[in-house]
Amino acid sequence: MRVSRLLAFLAFLPALALAQTAMSPAAAPGPAAAAVLPRDLSVLGMFLAADWVVQAVMVGLVVASVLTWTVFLAKSLELAAAQRRQTQALAAIDNAPSLDAAPANDLVAAALAERQLSVDNDNDRDGLKERIASRLERLEAATGRRMLKGTGVLATIGATAPFVGLFGTVWGIMNSFIGISKSQTTNLAVVAPGIAEALLATALGLAAAIPAVVIYNHFSRRIAAYRALVGDTSAAVLRLVSRDLGKSGAK
Repeated sequence: MRVSRLLAFLAFLPALALAQTAMSPAAAPGPAAAAVLPRDLSVLGMFLAADWVVQAVMVGLVVASVLTWTVFLAKSLELAAAQRRQTQALAAIDNAPSLDAAPANDLVAAALAERQLSVDNDNDRDGLKERIASRLERLEAATGRRMLKGTGVLATIGATAPFVGLFGTVWGIMNSFIGISKSQTTNLAVVAPGIAEALLATALGLAAAIPAVVIYNHFSRRIAAYRALVGDTSAAVLRLVSRDLGKSGAK
């Protein structure tokens, strides 16, 4: 009898284990089990899985980055061409014997125009030089303003892009915590994809802001150098004016 009872108990053990496994909560499908499924955590995958607000932030930051590099390319070509022309003009004006023999240039044209308007004031040489200097000074300022066009957007992007990216991050993390509350689980697999999508917005914000700041400072130095070159050209024109007035006074 005892042997038969022992055999019956051993035969019952597999059925008991199977029943306990079926009743275990870990075997029941739930949010945590579904969360461990693999997700596409590439940049494109995180963008497509992100909330529409975070997607809008990312698109805006990408557009800002493209705009930054477009301004960099266009302004670099413009500055290079302007500096080359101004260097050539300065060399030609320095070698010119008189204002009339100087090459065509905005500064030379302004000096000739003022001299023509003051043709009846032969005895007002100092006044003529002051008026020409005033014209040249205004042209220098206008040239500097023209070269600065387009660089203001770089300063704006550099100052605001990190905060825009931070807004996208805060919004994405807020959605992640809402997802935690709804899923009733603290499994890291539930939280990680949403946080990664949110942090991608911050990364894009920094990727847009850092080049914008560096490029803006680069252009500030180059434009200052160009304005100094224009100032040298203006001084060369004034020397020609003074030389011509000295010749006419000697006659």
